[in-house]
Amino acid sequence: MTDNRPDVLAIGDVVTDAFIKLLDDQATTYADENGNKILAMPYGMKIPFHHAEVIEAVGNAANAAVSFAKLGLHAGLVSNVGSDAWGRDIIHALQERKVDTRFVHINQHKVSNYHYILWYKDERTILIKHEEYDYNWPRFRKSDIPKWVYFSSISKNALDYHDEVVEWLNDNPDVKLAFQPGTFQIEAGTERLKELYQRTEVVVLNREEAVIVTGGNYDDLHDLMNRMHSYGPKIVVITDGPDGAYASDGENRFKMPNYPDPAPPVERTGAGDSFASALVAALAKGATLEAALLWAPINSMNVVQHVGAQEGLLTVDEIEYYMRNAPEWYHPERF
Repeated sequence: MTDNRPDVLAIGDVVTDAFIKLLDDQATTYADENGNKILAMPYGMKIPFHHAEVIEAVGNAANAAVSFAKLGLHAGLVSNVGSDAWGRDIIHALQERKVDTRFVHINQHKVSNYHYILWYKDERTILIKHEEYDYNWPRFRKSDIPKWVYFSSISKNALDYHDEVVEWLNDNPDVKLAFQPGTFQIEAGTERLKELYQRTEVVVLNREEAVIVTGGNYDDLHDLMNRMHSYGPKIVVITDGPDGAYASDGENRFKMPNYPDPAPPVERTGAGDSFASALVAALAKGATLEAALLWAPINSMNVVQHVGAQEGLLTVDEIEYYMRNAPEWYHPERF
């Protein structure tokens, strides 16, 4: 009997991103007294910009869903849109990218999420506003229950929704959970999301986020990993920007370098999503953690060569091409 279940359902908010490319000489950056990097532009003036690009159906979970589909998985998205033109465009864009949209709920008389991104050199500052939707976990037929769910950024108004997800996961113990916590989920804390962390198969977050979540020592990766494992995740993956990534399955620990950039990054939106989704896709296909770590930096490397989080997402054949042409040092090492 053929198993037609979805391979993975991504859960999280979906948005349209409007990129505004700033001219290099019309803005500047500096560090404030706390060491925070600040983007500055003249106040109360008309400021020329280079160009604008609008990209529908993005956001952490949507980016992951598109990545899963490109990597050959049957992928869907559990999300919310408004009953407006932006919402229709989002659903159409997801369908064009081979993402199952049956569980994208249309909220009547609400608007869809629309964010503005100030793109300066190779970095971006995102102006966000999460609309308040009625978050309700969908009812699944047995044939719709996925093998994996991938939970990521969602509105601060949806904390109770996490309880619904956990209850459903506990009723379906064969479903594996990948968790890439977003800003509001990190702010909610491990005590509030204790049951979600306990149910997690693999958690992916960056080093700064790991410090916030655990209260651990930034300079001690083993401490950060031990603390993350103590909350329940079986696999802990901590990305570290230009220094690559670190991973632990509870017994083995690996350091994975970044794949070399073929050219300077265009902009970095979606780098984390592409890394995490490629790693989870490889695990969903049955790869070991070591093999999954080979996929993830390649997907991320190519995404930052393009504008937006999805244009540079790779297929399996494309990832394997880069693996065949990788330098000798490109492999995970135990640490």
